[in-house]
Amino acid sequence: MIQAFIQSPLLLLFTVIALGYGVGELRIGSFKLGVAAVLFVGLGFGALSPELTVPQFIIFLGLAMFVYTVGLSSASAFFASFRRHGFRDVYFAFFTVLLSGLMAYGIGRWLGFDAALTGGLYAGASTNTPALAGLLDAIQKGADAGAVDRMSEQAVVGYSLAYPMGVLGVMMAIVAYQRLLRVDYPAEARTLHRDYPLGEELTSVTYRVENAAVIGRTLRDFNRAHPARVVFGRILHEGRTSLTSWETIPELGDLLVVVGTEEHLATVGPLIGPPDEGQLTYDRSVFDTRRLFVSNDGIAGKTIASLNLQEHFNVLITRVQRGDMDLLASGDTVLELGDRILLVAHRNDFAAIEKVFGNSYEALARVNLLSFGFGITLGLLLGMINITLPGGYSFSLGFAGGPLIVALLLGQLRRTGPIVWTLPYGANLTLRQMGLIFLLAGIGIRSGQTFFQTLQTGLGYQLFLAGGVIAIFSTLATLVIGYRLLGIPFSFLSGMVGSQPAVLDFAIEQAGNKYPTIGYTRMLPVVLIGKILAVQVLYNLLG
Repeated sequence: MIQAFIQSPLLLLFTVIALGYGVGELRIGSFKLGVAAVLFVGLGFGALSPELTVPQFIIFLGLAMFVYTVGLSSASAFFASFRRHGFRDVYFAFFTVLLSGLMAYGIGRWLGFDAALTGGLYAGASTNTPALAGLLDAIQKGADAGAVDRMSEQAVVGYSLAYPMGVLGVMMAIVAYQRLLRVDYPAEARTLHRDYPLGEELTSVTYRVENAAVIGRTLRDFNRAHPARVVFGRILHEGRTSLTSWETIPELGDLLVVVGTEEHLATVGPLIGPPDEGQLTYDRSVFDTRRLFVSNDGIAGKTIASLNLQEHFNVLITRVQRGDMDLLASGDTVLELGDRILLVAHRNDFAAIEKVFGNSYEALARVNLLSFGFGITLGLLLGMINITLPGGYSFSLGFAGGPLIVALLLGQLRRTGPIVWTLPYGANLTLRQMGLIFLLAGIGIRSGQTFFQTLQTGLGYQLFLAGGVIAIFSTLATLVIGYRLLGIPFSFLSGMVGSQPAVLDFAIEQAGNKYPTIGYTRMLPVVLIGKILAVQVLYNLLG
């Protein structure tokens, strides 16, 4: 069987992916490795024979796809966070880089590691492949011609031995600290939801208008006086049902439909009147309710208000479903490909409205290869640019930093003329998952033999344990300072320390929501650049 894997790297790759994914689903209590298991299964297969390998292209492909899709989907949250917190996160990110760098320097000097081995240890414990690439580049430029190969091998050994503990160590630190503090993730999610909505449990209630606070006033004036995140739907006035607008004026005895969360309805409802026994939404004789997919490139990236739908149709959008999240619609809501909108409209208008939104599930399964391919091309070109700083330090953003930064910019821009940069929600998740498993499987298989051989020596155990010490203690220090001193929610922090994709997946699993992704994207660009610089400074200091 090993011979078959040697002859077919593709067979080896997908076998590792399949077994790794299966192992990752196994639970021990509340703990499971998730997609990180693909890395460890890859290490196991790679250790079987030095001839078992996959092209390095697989790793770079997976890395670029993963960071690009994460950047696209997280751009709005990243820039919103930056506007809200300014440079605080930047300073915090550089602190984490400095802390792990100082620990690697101290351990390297204490154990007598050379510059290349210590740099590889730091890159592996930080689970930062671009940092390893920066280190190898520094060795190529700075080492004697006869020592380049030997020092490069030392760097890779340090990286491959420390990397597994860089993943496991951070996971262990997250679990230990969240249990020590008894972190209440659901309570954090409820608090964060006000500024970072990831979905809402929406419902609709029909109220009988009896309160003076709303009678004789436009809904716009009522909303200004009593602001709440609700949407006004149909209204029954003198036996005739119509759709509301901000200029609608409710009168005594009217029936008014309001959509929102139970919390907001409990605030707004008493200001309107008592709930009515009958639900106006059940009456579909004139107006009907449907969900439509947004598959038309022409409206993706635009706000609902900018579509001016009510100038052409008798229609009202109340909710937007994005993935598993239900969001309350407003004029400022930006529609994305793959969204599923809930709207109320006149029955005669539905055929024309469907043409506006597209409503094609098949179209959403296709990836716009023009925008996707061109976006990654721009990212790779940016990653190839060599940046030189005072003192002779040079670095490039590489296969991770370049695509990530371009994706954040394009994801925030959303579209340029006819080109829509964002991807349908489902397509983004699929590409992200594929990129991640290619990355983990490739690194595991290619590092397995070196990992196994070095682990049998005293040096192997030293590197393995040193990687764990750096990962665990730098993570614990980051969590303590971020949570206790800076007051950063633990849901964000678990993503901030999870600079490796598998750790991010683990953090999401622990939190039970997507808030770690926001922390991940807030920190990753700064941490990525910082570690690329730090590993080269570390190499020069010890060299």
